[in-house]
Amino acid sequence: MFFSPRASRLVPELTSDRLLLRQLTLRDEREWLNLRYTNSRWLKPWDPTSPLGVPEPMTYTQMIRAKDEAARDGSGYSWAIALPQLRQSRPPLIGQVSLSSVQYGAARSGSIGYWIDGSHAGFGLMPEACALVIDHCFQDLDLHRLEINIRPENAASLRVVEKLGFRDEGLRRAFLHINGAWADHRTFALNREELSTTMLERIYER
Repeated sequence: MFFSPRASRLVPELTSDRLLLRQLTLRDEREWLNLRYTNSRWLKPWDPTSPLGVPEPMTYTQMIRAKDEAARDGSGYSWAIALPQLRQSRPPLIGQVSLSSVQYGAARSGSIGYWIDGSHAGFGLMPEACALVIDHCFQDLDLHRLEINIRPENAASLRVVEKLGFRDEGLRRAFLHINGAWADHRTFALNREELSTTMLERIYER
């Protein structure tokens, strides 16, 4: 992993051999919205929704402002996943990975969430993106515990945590409001001392 000193002041760039993780910006609006629209059927079953039935969804600008504010106060960070190996001046986006619910003090924990373009699923890119974020969390943010919560029927996402080697901590009933209803989730977690190498090294070895 390379922790770029030229990265945004809010969210650092993280890179591997295949991926660039960078801050999502206002400039990405059209590409991000097109990617979400193209993948709407692929992503809808797993998308979070509001149990209060808020009539107007958050606009892209509002989303960026909320993510920037979370990064400023240290409660969360969000990265766009891009493919720099295509050698374009602006590498195309293929997904997103986020760190939320960051707690410091005695807990030093956070929760990871992610999504990827359906045409890029199944090639090990999402485990690699998560590995970059996990290494950043343990090495740079000095967090102790990370968790990923997944719908039991989301086979693609379950394969990600399997490759990452997170342990299964069991089922949480009606844990999050997803696709219009309260949904059960399985919680997977990893503590810093359980990782003897970097996470990137772990997934490369598998």
